[in-house]
Amino acid sequence: MYMKTEGLVLREVDYKDADRILTVLTRDYGKMTLRARGVRKTKGTLKSACQLLTYSEFTISERRGYCTISEAEPIEMFTGLRGDLERLSLGSYFAQVAETVAMEGEPNGELLSLTLNALYAIAKLSRPQRLVKAGFELRAACILGYEPDLSGCAGCGEGKPARFLLREGVLLCEDCAKNETDTIRMPVSASVLSALRYIVSCPPEKLYSFRLPDGDLTALSAITESYLLTQLERGFSTLDFYKSLFI
Repeated sequence: MYMKTEGLVLREVDYKDADRILTVLTRDYGKMTLRARGVRKTKGTLKSACQLLTYSEFTISERRGYCTISEAEPIEMFTGLRGDLERLSLGSYFAQVAETVAMEGEPNGELLSLTLNALYAIAKLSRPQRLVKAGFELRAACILGYEPDLSGCAGCGEGKPARFLLREGVLLCEDCAKNETDTIRMPVSASVLSALRYIVSCPPEKLYSFRLPDGDLTALSAITESYLLTQLERGFSTLDFYKSLFI
């Protein structure tokens, strides 16, 4: 059986002498594990389309439960990432998150579009990395069903929000926060809260259109990162490497 679909290469692992096993987030079939035969040969015809962080059109043959790439043509290679270690490592983090949360055989066009737009924003639009990272992290959490309640203080409903609770995904004012001792929370300023609300509610095509001063952008990125990792209950090696570049 043959099938054709578009997909983003999230992971690649060398296999045998010249092959690779790819993890691809496809538009029609969700996450798939695909074998790319001969892709590591110097003149391999699949080489350009089967690189990590490349969005391609794939023709796939399936036999006895194993899927092999018969043909592939690159659609977007995000070349702006290739020569910049910071951008490449951040893009790899986006890919690792997508690979972790995507399900085999379950299409998730929203997650695919989010990841593609994040890669485009850092590769071609040169949007601030912390801004794109924050937008990706919080929007990914929302797609996975972890949308936070940012409407106001979850305790009294009246106080000015000043703390964000990472496990619960809610806000508390200063007075209510004093009564919550058994929880992980982070301070949130008015400008950072506005950015959080924007990320949650804006149209996908406007996700990276907001601006923040550097200090607020750092605080926003710390909150969204901590929130996503708390909800997923895990860390990411690609994120650790990306952050190590700034130490």
